[in-house]
Amino acid sequence: MLPIYQVDAFTGQRFKGNPAAVCPLDGWLDDKKLQDIASEINLSETAFIVKNDDDSYHLRWFTPAREVRLCGHATLATAHVLFQHLNYGGDNLRFTTEKAGELLVAKKDAEYQMNFPVDNYLEADVPDIENIIGQQVKAVYQGTDDYMVVLDNEDAVRQAQPDIQTIKGLPVRALIITAKGDTVDFVSRVFVPSCGIDEDPVTGSAHTLMTPYWAKVFDKNKLSARQISKRSGDLKCELLGDRVLISGQAITVIEGRLL
Repeated sequence: MLPIYQVDAFTGQRFKGNPAAVCPLDGWLDDKKLQDIASEINLSETAFIVKNDDDSYHLRWFTPAREVRLCGHATLATAHVLFQHLNYGGDNLRFTTEKAGELLVAKKDAEYQMNFPVDNYLEADVPDIENIIGQQVKAVYQGTDDYMVVLDNEDAVRQAQPDIQTIKGLPVRALIITAKGDTVDFVSRVFVPSCGIDEDPVTGSAHTLMTPYWAKVFDKNKLSARQISKRSGDLKCELLGDRVLISGQAITVIEGRLL
């Protein structure tokens, strides 16, 4: 039997934020087994960890459809499980990953602060993008995994009704739409149908791409952010050179075992 925890990330309230499953393992199962577990759990992400020989953990993330390079909310959830349920000593965690390098998470009172590599953006040309999103577009950029589309205002982000089937065919992991916020610095929504997720509730990794953009727009390094999905979630973002600090809360909802 495998222990499993379900955690709502980027929120302090149950049934808000983005739910992730966390499965601590004694050793790695084969990839098909990991994918089968993630597909059965059927959350936007399931995180698996195995302790390394030192005090770090190797971390992998699977959507219901495939493994991904980087996931923020499931990293936050994993840190929460280690600190709150698995009696991890100290206030700083180090994760090793397949493709995202080393990730650090620090416990800061009621929040967890993740230290991720920045994702640089370049101008991109996406044909028919305004019809795909159903809103006027100010600019389009591309990062390592995603397209980032800047809209006029928060209401445009909230009211957008993207063509999910067309987005699924785009040559990227996700389509991010973002704008200046009404009560926070910037807001966003994120669509990831290629990974089996029409709209992701709160996407930590997308903020590694949005943070450097909005830091330049506002000419400041510390930013407040909100992903305005149905569940919604709040994040604090800070640009530090080639790294992005992303902070948020998390709360456990379910604890059990896979038989």
